Order: sequence, then C-alpha cells, then structure tokens
Amino acid sequence: MATRPLRGSPDTSKLEDLEDAVQSAIAALSSSGDDALTKAAGEGLPDRGEVTDWVERTKRLVLTQGDRSALRSEVPHLARRLYALLGSVSLRDGLFPESIAARFLPRLPAIRSFLSEDVEAAYEGDPAAKSYAEIVVSYPSIRAIAIYRIAHELHLLGVPILPRMMTEHAHDRTGIDIHPGARIGRRIFIDHGTGVVIGETTEIGDDVRLYQGVTLGARSPRHGETLRGRKRHPTIEDGVTIYAGVTILGGETVIGRGSVIGGNVWLTDSVPADSKVIAEPPRQLVHRRSDDDEENPHQLHWDI
Repeated sequence: MATRPLRGSPDTSKLEDLEDAVQSAIAALSSSGDDALTKAAGEGLPDRGEVTDWVERTKRLVLTQGDRSALRSEVPHLARRLYALLGSVSLRDGLFPESIAARFLPRLPAIRSFLSEDVEAAYEGDPAAKSYAEIVVSYPSIRAIAIYRIAHELHLLGVPILPRMMTEHAHDRTGIDIHPGARIGRRIFIDHGTGVVIGETTEIGDDVRLYQGVTLGARSPRHGETLRGRKRHPTIEDGVTIYAGVTILGGETVIGRGSVIGGNVWLTDSVPADSKVIAEPPRQLVHRRSDDDEENPHQLHWDI
C-alpha cells in the first residue's frame, strides 16, 4: 500500500518551538505551590464515577435488596469498594479506612429503617401516589433522601469529601440539594422537591413536609465576619409544613412545632409553635376591555 505523500516539508524550527512549549507547560503544571488547587490535590481527589457508582449501589441495596444470597455477595463488594474510596482521601489522625468501613456497615439496617418511614410519609402525604413501589422507584425526593442518609452516616464518622460528592450527585440528578451535615429526623417528605436547598447546620425534626423551592439557608456574612464552624442554618421542629418558594435563613431562626409556613414567605426570625405564617397576597389590578378596545380584542391597555 502506497504511503500518502506529505504536503511539503515540516518546518524544523517551528517543531522545536512546539516542543519547547510542551516542555514549558509540563514544567509549570508539575511545579508545587501553595495555591488552592495544589492544596486540593494534597487532600485527595476521589474519582467521581467510583463515588457515584458506590452510593447508587448502596442506595439500591438499602431500598430494594432483601435477598440473603444477593446480600452475601453485594455487602462484601461494597465494603471493599468503600475501603478503597476511603484510601483516596486524607483522613484525620486516628481514623483508618478499615475501621470506618467496619463502623459504617452495621448502620445499614438503621438507614433502611429511616427510609422505610420516609416512603411511608410520602405515601401518606401525596394523594397522587398509587403504591409504595412507585415512590421507591420514581420519586426524586426518595432518591435524594436515601443518598443523604448514606452520606450523613459517613459524615458522622468523620469522612471528608466523599459525603459531599454523594449528595452533590443527588443534587445533579434530582435538583434537591441536601448537605450531608444537616440533621434530618424521621418521616420527612419532600413533595416534588425541585429547588429545595437544606444547608449544613440545618436541624429538621420528625414528620416535616417540604415543597419545591424551599431554602433552609444561611445569611450572607458581613464584611470580615466568619461563620465557618458556627450554626448558620435554621431549626425546623416536629410536624412543620413549609410550602413552595419559602426562604428561611439564619442559625438562630426556629420554626416552632406544628407550624405551617405559606408559600413565598421570607423568614429570618423565629416562629412560635402552632403558628401559621402567610405572605400578604399582592393586589391584583383588573382591566376590562371597553368599546375602544374592539380593534385589538386581545391587547390589554396598560394604563392601570
């Protein structure tokens, strides 16, 4: 087979310039420094695909797997993969991958118990739910909560980075952003869920119901103020219902037991137990078409 002829001779000097540029880029990128990216590399950069695959398999196990023979193969497999993932991050002194994995596995039954109650809460709280199976396989809130509950246990064990990667994976897939450090009680129900944000130091009691677009967030720090390590997000007590579009901010803000927060409310102050908070509805101005409008019957005159 004939070789394709070259379109002219290569320019040796330009090739040398290219090689010099390659070597210069390699030298610059490989040099150590004190910048944020170098620090991140030193802390460990786990493979995103490995982390998401592990948490998805663990989620399936706690939500759907009850066959003993399948569990005998799957649980050891997940344990080995967790051990490997823990070896990819920088653990604080006194923590070891094998001990963390050994402490995490016995928590799987408790995670399943919590999730069973979350599914029950969804079935009781959503008239559109036709079956428990529908909730388990199709509700984005159950997917997000399941991943949160797995990640939260690892967070409590002192695992860095991995729990946040897991809940951010859930955020990407569901639009529900729950920090693994948040404390969430039993039987939570997030209806629809798109746009829900639950910050790191949020505390949520039992039997709480949230709708789409709810933000449980922190106030922006004042100039020079640091909030790291402090409670920055609100406390939601038992039996609270928070409707769509609500924003509740601040670590000292407490929504009292049994309260109902109506849609589109903005709160930075605490609310007593058994309160009902609603936003004053805007005044609607209605313009009726007159005889002068007959030429353009579908056009409103904005003279109101």
